[in-house]
Amino acid sequence: MKNGFNSASFRRLSLGLGGGVLAVLLASGPLAAQSANPALEAARSSGQVGEQTDGYLGFPATPSDEVRRTADTVNIKRRKIYVERAQANGSTVEDYAFTTSCQLIARTKVGEKYQAPDGSWRTRTAEPPLRDNRCPPVAAAN
Repeated sequence: MKNGFNSASFRRLSLGLGGGVLAVLLASGPLAAQSANPALEAARSSGQVGEQTDGYLGFPATPSDEVRRTADTVNIKRRKIYVERAQANGSTVEDYAFTTSCQLIARTKVGEKYQAPDGSWRTRTAEPPLRDNRCPPVAAAN
């Protein structure tokens, strides 16, 4: 399995996180690490950066130096959050980042880039994005 992630580690992480708790963690964690960043939003909209399956921002095409620096800064913040949350939940950093990536990819907007389970870069359409079959189901919006 990729990064040693298996169904047992997912169950352990899922039990520790729960859907509602995971949503709160995303709002206060990885998503907060990139919020209110016009340069990053512009890079997302133009397809210069996208969500990877490992929980970090990646580059579907060669980015500008500014976009690379911005994404690297967000990724450093994400890593710090993943380390803290994984330790608090008795999980590995890789498992926590993977589980978070499932949610981040699900939350991409139409036109944004994301990494499919096979590693290819896709552009989000109105259809749900392709996600790893180990990802939890997306909760229905209220």
